[in-house]
Amino acid sequence: MFTISRTQRTKSNTNVYHVIIRGINRQDIFLDNQDFRKFLKELKRTKELYQYELYAYALMPNHAHFIIHDTTENLSTIMQSLNIRYSYYFNQKYERVGHLFENRFKSKNIEEESYLKNVVRYIHKNPENAGITGHYSWTSYYEYVQNEERIIDKDFIMNLFNNDISNFKIFHNNYNKNQDFGNHYEMISKIEDEEAIKCMKKIAKEENLIRIQNYDKDKKYEIIKKFIQIEGIKKIQIARILGMNRKLIEKIGKEMYQKGQMYQKETSPMEPKKYGKSKDSFCM
Repeated sequence: MFTISRTQRTKSNTNVYHVIIRGINRQDIFLDNQDFRKFLKELKRTKELYQYELYAYALMPNHAHFIIHDTTENLSTIMQSLNIRYSYYFNQKYERVGHLFENRFKSKNIEEESYLKNVVRYIHKNPENAGITGHYSWTSYYEYVQNEERIIDKDFIMNLFNNDISNFKIFHNNYNKNQDFGNHYEMISKIEDEEAIKCMKKIAKEENLIRIQNYDKDKKYEIIKKFIQIEGIKKIQIARILGMNRKLIEKIGKEMYQKGQMYQKETSPMEPKKYGKSKDSFCM
């Protein structure tokens, strides 16, 4: 597991942030519907306590997205309180100990209205991008389109769409998947070659990574697919380390994306699973 040195968060001029929390080692943090409901309850409680506005959210099996208007400039305290409350519940329920979330939440400043609209759409499209079809109850999308009253603050976002729900729906339906889903919104931190090499050796069970060039095609492609899913790694970085053609790595990555193999989880997050290290937790 690699670590990245912490840098001080920059303050948003608008006090609006896109925030992501993830399960440690990409482990699932929601195992059944009760867990989702409990998290929303704690989210509502922190809103009441810290008086922030919540513009959008998506709760996925092993991570969650939020757009928070931090009116009292307490973002770190808000997230710490939320994580502690939910972790206590989760550990009690599943008889586990230790950290549930990655040590530090990720956040990105939102300074422009156009970017805000795109992030709202990105968050609401998360289940679809993960291969989950049909009605997904654990995003704020249906609070907007079905006028459900739950926990979000709709007014500011709806003003961006002239308070017309049809405009809101059209905007959500007209998106470029290749453009909207990527590291730009996921806030993936890049890793240096030294850490990448350690991870790649562990995945391939191969001390001399150059030997992968001589593997048969199927075996080579399967290993490269796993390399591509290392959090923070670049395709050009993989090519350089392996001494292989960058276009080949990009081709494999493109094929994975088209087949929906990028960070894909099971399509039904409602099925209870044993709590353990995910098979897709590549060195994280």
